[in-house]
Amino acid sequence: MGNYKVPVPVNEPVYAYAPGSPERKKLTEALNQLKNETHDIPMIIGGKEVRTGDPIKITAPHDHALVLGQYYQGGKNEIEAAIAAAMEAKKTWAEFPWQERAAIFLKAAELLTGPYRYLINAATMLGHSKNVFQAEIDAVCELADFFRFNVYYTEQIYNMQPGNAPTIWDRVDYRPLEGFVFAVTPFNFVSIAGNLPSAPAIMGNTCLWKPASSVTYTAHFLMKIFKEAGLPDGVINMVTARGADVGEYVLKNKHLAGIHFTGSTGVFQTMWKTVGGNIANYKSYPRIVGETGGKDFVFVHNSANIDEVATALTRGAFEYQGQKCSAASRTYIPKSLWPKIKERLLADLKEIKMGDVLDFGNFFNAVIDRSAYSTIVEYIKFAKDASDAEIIHGGNFDDAKGFFIEPTVVVTTNPHFRLLEEEIFGPVLTVYVYDDDKYEETLELCDRTSPYALTGAVFAIDRTAVQKADRNLRNAAGNFYINDKPTGAVVGQQPFGGGRASGTNDKAGSLLNMIRWTSPRTIKETFTPPKNYKYPFMG
Repeated sequence: MGNYKVPVPVNEPVYAYAPGSPERKKLTEALNQLKNETHDIPMIIGGKEVRTGDPIKITAPHDHALVLGQYYQGGKNEIEAAIAAAMEAKKTWAEFPWQERAAIFLKAAELLTGPYRYLINAATMLGHSKNVFQAEIDAVCELADFFRFNVYYTEQIYNMQPGNAPTIWDRVDYRPLEGFVFAVTPFNFVSIAGNLPSAPAIMGNTCLWKPASSVTYTAHFLMKIFKEAGLPDGVINMVTARGADVGEYVLKNKHLAGIHFTGSTGVFQTMWKTVGGNIANYKSYPRIVGETGGKDFVFVHNSANIDEVATALTRGAFEYQGQKCSAASRTYIPKSLWPKIKERLLADLKEIKMGDVLDFGNFFNAVIDRSAYSTIVEYIKFAKDASDAEIIHGGNFDDAKGFFIEPTVVVTTNPHFRLLEEEIFGPVLTVYVYDDDKYEETLELCDRTSPYALTGAVFAIDRTAVQKADRNLRNAAGNFYINDKPTGAVVGQQPFGGGRASGTNDKAGSLLNMIRWTSPRTIKETFTPPKNYKYPFMG
């Protein structure tokens, strides 16, 4: 045996998929393959495939006629079976040498970036309606980074050992949590779907994983990768179940040891209340780790570069149809710059093509499902009817073929306009134009406008203005960007998470998150114990 060291991780390179490139050809082949086959997607409980009742059809968000497969909805029996499988697997998984656990997820990273790269990208494009670049940076690069960096952070945690006094050996045993971890993942990022159950598993925990029902398609492929990488049965159990059943049978189970969550603030707060109401019933206090969205801002000073601001707004607000927790949703722009920023922004948006992911010329695709479409459309209709707002671009929508909503820019004179305060989670950017001499006053306004504090950006060449924004907005964003868009956090570079209503800020993609999935035990060994109770002062 040796004190093994895992490879020092580096971020996975992003493929360009340029016309005529070998990777473009392989991806096109994978897209054609998946378009012409349907996948029957069972739940995976204790390594076994489980199907219940009538299957639920899966279609592409951008093409209702494209059937990708079907999945099944579980209930009480499946949830209880998954918990039992997780608890049984824990008996051996918790005792696995950590290097053996690490090897599984390092292999998963190699499978993901190698033989599965084009398949998982194609599945993400079709199932999530992401263009190829958005799929590549998410489903391949970020998820592989999570696997590799989380293993590295695990080694670092285990190396965190105390000092020792003479005749004593002190050490820390980093135990997995006592029970099972419940991982709840959203529709928008395959990387989050893969990370939330795997991060606790790397630390020796076993999990019940509930992916968003709208993206069981890509969850299916992730389970295949875990299996091929050698993950033992029962370590990660994938169950698709109703929220009411989850609350009743998961959150109230006495063996619940932790929750790893990304989703809406309302759902997270309900889960927390349920845990609080059952706190005396658990074997141990559950760890609650959550990221719950944001109302992310781009704040512009009059010293900013106009082209840089316009590009950041276009990319930050409208990549992946604004369906990122970090997407720019509100922006504060000085009057002196607004005419030129508006001109450049509208010129860029006019060029953007919207449509099917199979057309690589499309920057913009469909929103995820009927529920999201209806919510976003309601906000756009509200803006159209408002007397204190104007839609200067977009505002149109059509669900005949797919769930398409145009990139929409709203300008308001009301600093507390509804679209400046509420999370929309779609392609809607709201602009508030402020007087140049009210920079600090408007910074304070930005800070108190939203209950969220996930991401935010400031654009300024004037360093004093940057410093003022940094100071005034210190608690307004967990990820703060200077002269860059508020999206695109990279594992190992910008650990991701926010405070206030945006979550517990446990920073996915860092040691801070991984250490939440362990319960340390301090061990003190004395080599020459005293043999008499009397102390020297008693002489």
